[in-house]
Amino acid sequence: MTFKKHIFFAIFLCGSTASAWAELPLTIEDLITDKGKVTLDATFSYANSNQQGVATGEPIIVQTGPTSFITIPTRIGETRTDTDASVATLGLRYGLTKDAELYGRGSYLWNSSRSSNFSDASSSNINSFSDAWLGLNYRFLKDGETPALLSFIEVALVERLKESNSSAKSWMLGVTSYSVIDPVVLSMTAAYRFNQERMNGEQRYKPGNFLLLNPSLAFAVNDRVSLSGGVQWLSRQPDRLDGLSQSFRRTTTDLNFGVAYGFSDATSLAFSVTTNASGSSGSSVRLNLLHAFDKKSTLAPQPTLNKGNAS
Repeated sequence: MTFKKHIFFAIFLCGSTASAWAELPLTIEDLITDKGKVTLDATFSYANSNQQGVATGEPIIVQTGPTSFITIPTRIGETRTDTDASVATLGLRYGLTKDAELYGRGSYLWNSSRSSNFSDASSSNINSFSDAWLGLNYRFLKDGETPALLSFIEVALVERLKESNSSAKSWMLGVTSYSVIDPVVLSMTAAYRFNQERMNGEQRYKPGNFLLLNPSLAFAVNDRVSLSGGVQWLSRQPDRLDGLSQSFRRTTTDLNFGVAYGFSDATSLAFSVTTNASGSSGSSVRLNLLHAFDKKSTLAPQPTLNKGNAS
C-alpha cells in the first residue's frame, strides 16, 4: 500500500492536547515542529462523570489531551454527583532545532455539577481560567533499525484552585516510542505527573501523583484519513489536605478511539472518544485542530512510508 507519509496517526503521543505531540501529528515528520517554525494547536474537550458515595470529595478528572488532565474538586459528604465539564485549550509549538521544540498552552474551564445527599439537592457552575503550562519536547531516536524514541517535560506555570492559585507546583515527564509498519503505526506512551504541596486558602493541598501507560495502534485508511485505538491505564495517588490522605490509590482503565482527517499538509482535524472500561472516570470526547504556519497547503505525493525513512 502506498499511503505516503501522510499517515495522520492519532497515536496519543506524549504531551498534551495543545502541546507539541498532540494526538494528531500532521505527518510522521511533524512530531517535532521544524526549526524556526510555529504550529497552532487548539482543542475542545467535553467530559461527564457520575459518582455515588463520594464521602471524601474525590476530585473529578477531565482529560484534555493524551497526557494532560484537569482536576475539578467536589464537595465533601456528597452521596451522588453528576458533572459536565468542557475545556477549551489553545497552544503554540515552536521549533528550536530539528529534534527539539518548545511549547505552551492555556485552558479555560466550563463546569456544571449537580449533587444530592438525600435530604437536599444543589448545583454549582464554574467558568474560569484553569491552567497554563510550558514544556519541551525532544527526539532522541528516529524510527529505523530501532523504534523511535521521544520525550517531554513540562511545568504548570499557573494552576487555579478553589481559593487561590499555584505556580510551578506540578510537573510531568514522559516518553513515547513508536514504530511504523506501513500502513500501521504502533506506539507506547508512559508519563508520570508529580504534584507538590500548595496552599488552597488556609489549607495545605497536595494533588495525588499519577502514572499513565497508553499503548495504541493507528491505521492509515488513505492519505487523508486514519483510524486509531488504544488502551489507557492510570494509577493515581490520593489527594492530601493538611497532610491527611483523602482516599486511597485508585486505578482506571480507559479505551481510546479516534479518527483523523488531513485537509492539507498544513491543517488537520482529529476527533477522539475516551470511555471508561473500569473505574468511575466517565467518558470524554475531544476535537483537536492543528495548523502549521508557513507550510504548503496541498497534499503532494510522497514516497511510501516505511521504517527506514519515517522520523
